[in-house]
Amino acid sequence: MQKLSRKQTAFILTFLVVVWGVNWPLSKIALSYTPPLLFAGIRTLLGGFILLLAAMPRYKKLRLKETWYYYLVSALLNIVIFYGLQTVGLLFMPAGLFAAIVFIEPVLLGIFSWMWLGERMYGMKIAGLFLGFAGVVIISAGGFTGEVSAAGILLALGSAAGWGLGTVYVKKTGDKVDSIWMVTVQLIAGGLCLLSVGSAVESWSSIQWEAPFILNLLFISTFVIALGWLAFFTLVGSGEASKVGSFTFLIPMIAIFCSTFMLDEAITINLIAGLLLIVVSICCVNINFRKQKGTI
Repeated sequence: MQKLSRKQTAFILTFLVVVWGVNWPLSKIALSYTPPLLFAGIRTLLGGFILLLAAMPRYKKLRLKETWYYYLVSALLNIVIFYGLQTVGLLFMPAGLFAAIVFIEPVLLGIFSWMWLGERMYGMKIAGLFLGFAGVVIISAGGFTGEVSAAGILLALGSAAGWGLGTVYVKKTGDKVDSIWMVTVQLIAGGLCLLSVGSAVESWSSIQWEAPFILNLLFISTFVIALGWLAFFTLVGSGEASKVGSFTFLIPMIAIFCSTFMLDEAITINLIAGLLLIVVSICCVNINFRKQKGTI
């Protein structure tokens, strides 16, 4: 994939951080109108159809007979697991807190990128991984006292793991599939899967098709899902996956800020302390010393 200029990278990163940050409180609000799995399926499927308009002129690059396996694995990790667990998990916890736990993903991505992409691992990065784990423990501590749902914590961690594995998989298979078709097909396939499960365990009649929900759905499907995933994988394809992941630590901060004003969610000492540790950990994971010794 073609390298991006600094201005292009800065613009895409800013767009991604903002829309993915505001996504969390918006998704929490949407869940007051709809069951979680049906909502997850509708928004990802709609996002896939929006991207299909851009992908169709490149239909010769789809090569579905040879590449269907890559699309399905990516859809399972990045859509079914990531969005499925995420949307259900938001029912158990405040949006800002849930986002903070999910965004341990950049730390997991650092580990996965070392294991499967051959990216460097050194002392500072290892220290960062321990700090990130400590941050999640501090944020999650309420789950063991009943103040925060333990189920919500597990769903957030599962969502983060699915996203991290999915990012590495897309990076690793990037030379085998077209990037726009990868995002488009994974959204459509994952959306259909989520809708199938949602239709089996939830009721379509429970969805309240009111104007606030419809506008919310259209915004999330267009900017968060379609353009957001395209932006994310464009960045991953043009550089080291773990370095791109490092910038996403800004997303839970925006999510918490927006949730405070939009949902009146509280900011606790545990949350602030845990977030600070996660931010420090991600910085450590992605500091690159050119003359660093002891590289694993």
